[in-house]
Amino acid sequence: MTDRATTATAPPAREGVEEVPCTHLGTVAKFFRALADPTRLKLLEYIQRGERTSADCVAYAGISQPRVSVHLSCLVDCGYVTARRDGKKLRYSVGDPRVADLIVLARSLAADNATALTCCTRIPDSERR
Repeated sequence: MTDRATTATAPPAREGVEEVPCTHLGTVAKFFRALADPTRLKLLEYIQRGERTSADCVAYAGISQPRVSVHLSCLVDCGYVTARRDGKKLRYSVGDPRVADLIVLARSLAADNATALTCCTRIPDSERR
């Protein structure tokens, strides 16, 4: 006998995509929270275009070195970015090419849903935090 609730909520299978059961929704939510900060997203988009030093990131983001370091550490800790030592400098790069795909997809989805996202009152704009 099939459980109707399970059948009704199961997403359709996509061709060519391996289905991985999501047993850790908290981890997935944390994955997205790491990208929810506009500064981290800005830095990630910048780094995906090529390897960068923290000084490069400070100049690009226009914020202080300590704040950039905190954001870069978060991106490294969450696995979006890798850091390698080059003398006294750390050089940052995107460790997984799927990150670029994710950003492109997110921008596309946000553009397609811009009106709804603008009107959404349940999630505050980052500027109002």
